[in-house]
Amino acid sequence: MICIFDKNIDRSNTNSVKWDLNETIFGKEEVIPMWVADMDFKAPKEVLEALYSVIDHGIFGYSTRTDSYYNSIIRWFEKYHSWKIDKKWISFSPGVVPGLKIAINAYTEPGDKIMIQSPVYYPFYDVIKKNNRNIAKNEMIYTDKGYIIDFENMEEQFKDDELKLFILCSPHNPVGRVWTKNELEKIAELAEKYNILVISDEIHADLVYKGNVHVPFATINEFTKQNTITFNAPSKTFNIAGLETANAIIPNRRLKHKFEKSKNRYSSDLTNIFGIKGLEAAYDYGRDWLDNLLDYLQDNINFIDKYLKENIPEITFVKPEGTYLIWLDMRKLGDEKKVKDILINEAGVGLEEGSIFGNDGTGFFRMNIATSRNIIEKALENIKYAFTK
Repeated sequence: MICIFDKNIDRSNTNSVKWDLNETIFGKEEVIPMWVADMDFKAPKEVLEALYSVIDHGIFGYSTRTDSYYNSIIRWFEKYHSWKIDKKWISFSPGVVPGLKIAINAYTEPGDKIMIQSPVYYPFYDVIKKNNRNIAKNEMIYTDKGYIIDFENMEEQFKDDELKLFILCSPHNPVGRVWTKNELEKIAELAEKYNILVISDEIHADLVYKGNVHVPFATINEFTKQNTITFNAPSKTFNIAGLETANAIIPNRRLKHKFEKSKNRYSSDLTNIFGIKGLEAAYDYGRDWLDNLLDYLQDNINFIDKYLKENIPEITFVKPEGTYLIWLDMRKLGDEKKVKDILINEAGVGLEEGSIFGNDGTGFFRMNIATSRNIIEKALENIKYAFTK
């Protein structure tokens, strides 16, 4: 029996950012795109059936979120993340990045500093700079076992009166760390000591490999519960990002009121019916699909690790603890710009260069491995040929 994730699905001419913008992004059509974080897999059949039922009904008017929407979220997080969420804490967002913009405008003023841990998901930089806030970087430390947090630097920056907010990426994109409870407790201790508000982007919370456990930052202690805005969504987990449905979990009533007030300024509270039904079906019926997905992704990681060690040992990576992204260290192959040019124009493989995640990411490349094994194998063969010929 063929694994459902082994099937190649033609995504060309489907308005796909990943597959239909090669010419725009890379300057040529013949590129295997392995950059943007969406998967080449169909969503769970239960999600598809829920969306078909909406289509069959045939009316797509304005939609409201009912108890079934909130209960699906509550059940999922209690069962799989040991977090008992109250319905009153949940605030809809049309996506995590739009939610970050809403939150930044709710809790900070122009000129305030906001901390991020680099190298990090590059939209974090944009939402800070484009809203006239200033970036404070807590650069992580790269070791042969992966990235660790520079707590000494974090504390030094938390002392700055102009620093009002810290955006935590948990699990971390692009480096694939799943922060341990001990690491999160250290962050919480410093945040409480210096009264720092925390936004925790936990969109990859469900994409965690065996041996690792995602701990919602808000569950660490009473301080984090009352001083954390947690963003989550089924979008990465079940490949339904196009439904544009995410949520902010905000237990503190005052902070939730500020978020809602900021959101209302942008008229961003309407949910489309596909997003509602897609979320409910994913959280209610998608666990078996997710478990199979995680096994497949783990096999992809192991395959890439073995292939590189045997064929291109100059490229290394630390196996991710979460996400479907791997952070390739390609510095031994030369200058980042030159390596990118070879990847695109000789290997025909589109990755994201590390410098866009922060200067400290220069020379690394982010690869999305949520695709069929034969596509991965083809990409690796192309890379091997391009760099060894």
